[in-house]
Order: sequence, then structure tokens, then C-alpha cells
Amino acid sequence: MSLNVDRAGMAFTFKGGMLPMTVMELASADPEQIREQLSGKLSQSPAFFQHTPVVLSVEKLDEPHLALERICAVCRTHKLLPVAVRGGSDPVKQSAWALGLGWFPPSDGTRSRVLEEVPPTEPARGAEPEATIPTASGGRIYRGTVRSGQQISAPEGDLVVVGAVNAGAEVLAAGSIHVYGALRGRALAGIHGDIQAGIFCRELRAELLSVAGTYKRMEDIDPHLLGSSVQVTLSDAQLGITALD
Repeated sequence: MSLNVDRAGMAFTFKGGMLPMTVMELASADPEQIREQLSGKLSQSPAFFQHTPVVLSVEKLDEPHLALERICAVCRTHKLLPVAVRGGSDPVKQSAWALGLGWFPPSDGTRSRVLEEVPPTEPARGAEPEATIPTASGGRIYRGTVRSGQQISAPEGDLVVVGAVNAGAEVLAAGSIHVYGALRGRALAGIHGDIQAGIFCRELRAELLSVAGTYKRMEDIDPHLLGSSVQVTLSDAQLGITALD
């Protein structure tokens, strides 16, 4: 017997997918210590803390019981949205489910990288070297690809990246950001509130763009601009993206 399904009447379909997700790896179970560090991070990268979904990794914590509800509340206060927990004992798993969070088994440690500033590694023989060069204005020039998990910043001026910014990477600058390659990760310009800052790139594929705390995610960007050379500027508290000739 055949079963005819009217797809027009279906409410939903399940699809597999790989979505970008930030993992917040906890080294402390103290909600107040977490709150203090998040407050410091918020002042450095305000646009990152704009309802960003995070997975709370508790694999490094040797505690059978966690104040998971309080930790989640601290995250939400700082505009982070916990969506799941990774690792932990069975009580932690049960707590996650009770709070409406997902749960993932512990990682094998081969795929995740720390989202902190990572110094350039020694290049292989024959490969183009990566280098960071300070500029007279307090800016910074970075030569090479900014890889997933890396964070490159220029806290006192413009940042120039002579290369690409991969998905999962983050570049920040007090001034403007110039990327002479594909921009696939996050770019945050004017991190101290400079509304005259901008973002300029040769190929736009960004996960997130921000100038002075005003941001757009990839889904908010005009699809016709993806893959193009663009400039991103702030005008009347609105982020504008225009193609470069």
C-alpha cells in the first residue's frame, strides 16, 4: 500500500546542518567569577555579546553538581544565549534538560580551538610567513590567514589583514578594519565607540559585522553583496554596506 503525503500541508521538515557555534569552555563553576570575566570581555568586544548562542563546555570541571541555572542567568545578563551543555556527569545532563538545554557528549578534543589571540606559528619551509607589524598610528598589520579560532586585534588603531579571515576567526580594531582577502569570520571595528570607523574587504562572506557596537549577521546582509568587495560604515545609528568599485 502506498502512502501519499501532501507536502504542501507539512508543518516542518528535519534537515541536517553544520551551524557556527561558539563554545564557552568553563574552567570555574563559580558564577560570580564567570560574571566578573564576562564583564571584562563585554567592554572589549561589545558586538560579540549580542544574543550570541553558546555551548557551555563543562568537561574541565570535576564537579558532579553545578549551579547551572545561575551560570546560565549570568550568561543571559551579558547577552549570551546558552543553548546546550557539553560534557559533565549525569546530574549535569539532567539539569541541562530540566533547563530546556541540549546536551552533547564530551569532545574528543580534535576540533575545537580557543577563541583567544593565538600567536602566528612557525611557517612550513617554502610557505609564505605570517607576521604582525605595528604601525606609527598605533594600528597593526597582520600578514597571513587568520584561522578559525584565532582572534587578531588592534586595540589602539586600524587593523590591516593582508590575507583572509576564515570562518570562526575574529578580528577587532579600535579604528577601521581592512581585509585584503575573503572575510568569512567576525569583524568588529570601532570597539571603543569610534563611529567613524569602517570595515573594508575584498570578498564579503562575514558571519558578523560590527561598527561601534552596531552589528549585522550574515542573514541580515543583502545576498547580492556576498562575495563582493564592500565597505561597511555607520550612519544615523544604522550599519550600511555598499559595494566598492
